[in-house]
Amino acid sequence: MTEISGKVAIFEPSLRSRVAPFIAMDVLGAAGMLERAGRDIVHLELGEPGAPAPRPVLEAARAALDGGRIGYTEALGRPSLRARIAAHYKASYGVAVDPACVVVTTGSSSAFVLSFLALFDQGARVAVAAPGYPAYLNIFQALGIESVSLETGPQTRYVVTARMIEVEHARSPLQGVLLMSPSNPSGVMMGDDELKAVCETCDRLGIRFISDEIYHGLTYERPAATALAYSANAVVVNSFSKYFCMTGWRIGWLVLPDNLVRPVERLQQSLAISAPFLSQVGAEAAFHAIDELELVKAGYARNRALLLQELPAMGLGDFQPVDGAFYVYVDISRLTDDSGDFCKRILHEAGVAVTPGLDFDRARGRHTMRLSFAGSEAAVREGVKRIGGWLKRG
Repeated sequence: MTEISGKVAIFEPSLRSRVAPFIAMDVLGAAGMLERAGRDIVHLELGEPGAPAPRPVLEAARAALDGGRIGYTEALGRPSLRARIAAHYKASYGVAVDPACVVVTTGSSSAFVLSFLALFDQGARVAVAAPGYPAYLNIFQALGIESVSLETGPQTRYVVTARMIEVEHARSPLQGVLLMSPSNPSGVMMGDDELKAVCETCDRLGIRFISDEIYHGLTYERPAATALAYSANAVVVNSFSKYFCMTGWRIGWLVLPDNLVRPVERLQQSLAISAPFLSQVGAEAAFHAIDELELVKAGYARNRALLLQELPAMGLGDFQPVDGAFYVYVDISRLTDDSGDFCKRILHEAGVAVTPGLDFDRARGRHTMRLSFAGSEAAVREGVKRIGGWLKRG
């Protein structure tokens, strides 16, 4: 019998696998270890809805299971789901989308990989906002794409402007721009005119624009606009994870210019074959759950109001307006210059898991931290109480 041991390293891992860790997931792991040791931990680290998938999703999935075989679907996704997603754009944004240009993916993560592979060759320069979602940079690194950070801050409301793109493109040509609105980690949303200007600038300069719209539906003062309203060339990424409360179902979508559909289909055929059948069935049913989902969103709004009131009273009031998503990105520079250690101490000493800004901004994130209010109102209230008490103890 051959004994397999993980202690003997025979082969070195590839260079492309040497990506930075996703720190929020590391925080989750550390919190889980404390919980298994008997500690009570409040989770404010992950952008994961605390609510379960809505009732119509569960009912549709159960019916599909009872119906028999769960198999592959077309690589682009079930036609009925693609048509329903297209109808969503007409109903929600007044934008006509051809169902043939919709691709169903295994979460937005798969959508990013597929779109990057279809759009960019190795060595391409793609601009992203800093601070921003950390997985972008890691996927780029693994694929041999050069990421270019467009540094934002309070002076720009954490929003990338068309002018910033023009300046960077003049310095050295960009092949792509990837932006998220509402954003992770700040929750800030681009204005309609700002988004329009970015779309028009990218089209004029021949830059491919990818719009990450996974937090659409989760806005609190005004609705978000889609890039599809301003450019037929934009690639849009969205997901059923956030607004639709289906994180573990791993189901998302792309809306593509028609000339990218077949390239993405070929990639999907080999990389995933298709998104999971059961998740696709549930996703189609999710559009019948809007009333239930709006109640969940109302809970986020209450959590948001709680944090906007309590954080300044605790000395943590230096953040931008939270237009959407379910995060507050707080400047903690008056308290520390090491957000990693600061958040580790909050976890171990206060029993609250939060994410250091280093996850979102490798150059300046040592002065910031992100709190997620996607969980229950009770959890957010308890987390605020514990952090406030911890800060008072010094």
